[in-house]
Amino acid sequence: MASHATGDGGIPPRDAAKRGLKRIMTLGGAYGTRNYTVKDLRDRKGRRVLVETLPFSPEEAAAAEEAGIDTMKVRFDPGRPEPAAAIRRAAPNTFMAFSVPLLAAATEAEAVRLGYDAMAVGADAIMCQWSPRFVAAATEAGVPIQGHAGLVPRRSTWTGGLRAVGKTLDEALWIYHEIKALENAGAYAVEVEVIPAELLAEISKRTTLLTSSIGAGSGGDIQFLFAEDVLGNDPPPYPRHSKQYRHLYKLKERMQAERVAGFKEFAQDVREGRFPGPEHVVNASEDMIGAFVEAVDNDG
Repeated sequence: MASHATGDGGIPPRDAAKRGLKRIMTLGGAYGTRNYTVKDLRDRKGRRVLVETLPFSPEEAAAAEEAGIDTMKVRFDPGRPEPAAAIRRAAPNTFMAFSVPLLAAATEAEAVRLGYDAMAVGADAIMCQWSPRFVAAATEAGVPIQGHAGLVPRRSTWTGGLRAVGKTLDEALWIYHEIKALENAGAYAVEVEVIPAELLAEISKRTTLLTSSIGAGSGGDIQFLFAEDVLGNDPPPYPRHSKQYRHLYKLKERMQAERVAGFKEFAQDVREGRFPGPEHVVNASEDMIGAFVEAVDNDG
């Protein structure tokens, strides 16, 4: 644990203040520095749109922090917490909500325990698909919660599959009431996925929750896009709501071609006697080898 004098990563308080960072203590008891707290985020509702991504590796997280991404989501597996912890270490100054598995909590007590486990690893909040009852239990225990509304992929059977939701009045009202239920349960934010842009703009005006938009237009408080989409980690097809700012999959394809070429050249050199060459081996004197052969041949 860091001392009171420095934040996570050893940033002195004065330097942290110059960089606009807040000194915090996590729910797990660790001192650190963050660009935002939950209070900061709530105070910014309606003032400007924040930028959010979900990195899948420490390298992506470090790049996002250096680029000035405001907040991040991180996938958290309670049975294997180290990947999330590594991402936390890679971007120590950025507000992170750990996304917890839906099936990992079947009771209010399990929801609280799962929230505590994630916060102990370094989460600043929890992103979940829980019911308001579970959200209320966790928030009462001091865990900041971001809910999920609109298209919730793991619950998509209730809304007709993986499709846009909220294009009818009944669906629009249902989404609104779902968000208000999360608000009443004590959540601070909600991810809103693949609903009409105009609908999200109107809902955002009518809830105290920060609305994180993915595929729901620019009317929310946060604009969210997965790092794999931003960076183009994979080839097409892409989700309609995404935009690729880089095409790293092309670099990966070139790297794979270089791997294949390297293995081919290695195999060819071995088969044609070019590897290993004199520079790759250790030599012994002819006298020693001669003595060795004589000793072995005469043994027994």
